[in-house]
Parts: sequence; structure tokens; C-alpha cells
Amino acid sequence: MLLQELFGEGPASRADLARTSGLTRVTVSELVAELLAEGLVEELGQPAKAETGGRVGKPPTLVGLVPAAKHILAIDLSVDGQVVGAVLNLAGEVITKDAQPLDGRRGDEAVEMVRVFATELAERATSPVLGIGVASPGVVSPEGVVLDAPNLGWHDVKLAETLSGALGLPVHVANDANTAVLGEYTFGGGTEGGLMLLRLSTGVGAGLVLGGELLHGRGGAAGEIGHVQVVADGEECACGRRGCLETFVAVPRLRRRIAADDLDAAITAAAGHLAGALAPVVATLNLDELVLSGPLDLVEPLAAAVAPLVRDRVMPVSAEQFVVRATALGDNGVLVGATGLVLAAELGVS
Repeated sequence: MLLQELFGEGPASRADLARTSGLTRVTVSELVAELLAEGLVEELGQPAKAETGGRVGKPPTLVGLVPAAKHILAIDLSVDGQVVGAVLNLAGEVITKDAQPLDGRRGDEAVEMVRVFATELAERATSPVLGIGVASPGVVSPEGVVLDAPNLGWHDVKLAETLSGALGLPVHVANDANTAVLGEYTFGGGTEGGLMLLRLSTGVGAGLVLGGELLHGRGGAAGEIGHVQVVADGEECACGRRGCLETFVAVPRLRRRIAADDLDAAITAAAGHLAGALAPVVATLNLDELVLSGPLDLVEPLAAAVAPLVRDRVMPVSAEQFVVRATALGDNGVLVGATGLVLAAELGVS
């Protein structure tokens, strides 16, 4: 509770923490002492006179989180043809970042590459590692089993268990779009009213936060909008069917269409299919925001093109406050979200 308060609201005095948490001052003092001993928080001195409200007596001492106290390893497996990873601090700030090509690896070969990559990344951490967050395409169980990731050739892969056993660290694995939406909500200014993030990469997936909670759905497959069929007959998709949304807006497919035609025509076509798939979701859930995550040269024009198309397909009451935008976290959105996975699981912070 105290870490959540300091993470969300910033430095506070022990008395402030007691008021906001409902705990006694004695309990708060004991807990702060433990956090100080662990190095997770530090005393920051007294607030400026203007912040004390003119109260008499000895000014309180503020305490705040120490972002560098622990490092987190974040790995993104959703980038087209690459494994991307970073070492981040507790504030979601990137300390170092690296990427390696997949070179067509699939199945067990891809798992082994991720293990080696994570091991090398851990050697770059200069503070104790709190844990590892992994964003994987496909359907991922709460236990970190990748149930189905067609683009990696993974089915029932116990990724969290494998990496944790190899590195001796807590490992938390989630779908890449769910990871990205958590990052947007936690670090990117997401709203409470309903946030949907569409992740464009090798595949296409969505993550939803409703009422401050991540929507998992039955079987953990909420947000698999990339495999909604948008035309009766079209290009073959990685899932084996034809005409899925992914065949129009996944990054490799969209870039091929741009190369064969031009940017405006390809974006316009992709936006039309995307709006048709998303409008029922926006109307049903009365979403505030749709955030597009992926290469900025694609998501920025796509966001501008799809916004009016969605608004035209829903009632005015649904369209009035609806916003479509590119991610506020740039290329690091998924990595920052993977950091949030570890923060939530290991420190109870979100």
C-alpha cells in the first residue's frame, strides 16, 4: 500500500502515508523503516514552507521511492523479426537496450535464443534484478505459458518456468498487447474511462483496461482482434484462415502494400478495415481512448485516418469524447509495460 502511494503520488511524509492508507502512524513508521533498510525508499528532507500549509511545529520528513534500487529486465518478442530487450529502473526508465535478429528461428530454437538473450541482458544490470517481464505475441496463460503464438511456432510453451529456472529470477510473461496497454495506463497517461491499445507488429493484438483493470477474458484470449475476419476471401493469415484483420494491418503486410502502392492508399485501406472491426468494440464498451502502438511512421498516419471512420460508425454519444492517438511511450511502450508486469507482481505497484 505504501509503495503504491509513493509510486502513484510521489514523495510523502509518514503522517501523509498514515492518512491515505488508513494505517496507524506506528505501523507506517515500522514499514517505512523496513523499506529504508531494503533501499527501496529514501528520506528526502523537509518540504518547502509553502507546502506545509503554515503548520506550526517541526516540519515532516518526506520519503520517496529510489528508482535505481532495483533493476528490471524487459523483453519484447513482438517486434518484427527481432528480440528486443532492456534493463530499466523502477520508474520505467531505460538504462540500456539491445536487439538481436530472430533469423527465422521458431519453436525450441526461438526459446533457446530468448534464454541466451535474457542471460546476457542480466549481466548488464548494475543493481539487484527484481525480475524479468516478457511480452509475447499470442495467447498467454496467467502462469506464463504461451498457449498459442503462430508467428513464433509456439504452442503450450512454458516460457516463464523455463526462463526462471535458467536465470534464478522471477519471470512474468504476458501477451504483448496486454503488456503495452499496462505500460500506457501506468506510465503513459491512460484514462480511467476505458482504454484499448492496438499493437501493430508481426501480428496484431489488442489490450483493454476497463475501470483500472486489465481485461483477460475466458482463456486469456481477450483482445485477439487480429484474427477477426474482415473480408470473405483474402490473403492467408498465420492462423490458417484468410482475410483476417492482421493481413491488412500487421507491420510486414502493411509495408508490402505501401511498397506496392503508396502510403496514402495503403493507410486508407487499412484504416477502413480497422474501423470496421473496432467500431462495435468502441460502441459496446464506450471507450475513451484507442491507442495505436508500433512503428511511429505507420501508427501516426493510421491513427489520424481511423479516428473519423470509427466516429462515423458509432452513435454521437460514443463518439463525443472518443480519442485515437499514437502511444505516448514511443518505441519503448512494450518494454515499459513489461516493467509494469514485474512491479505489479513483485511489489504490488501498478
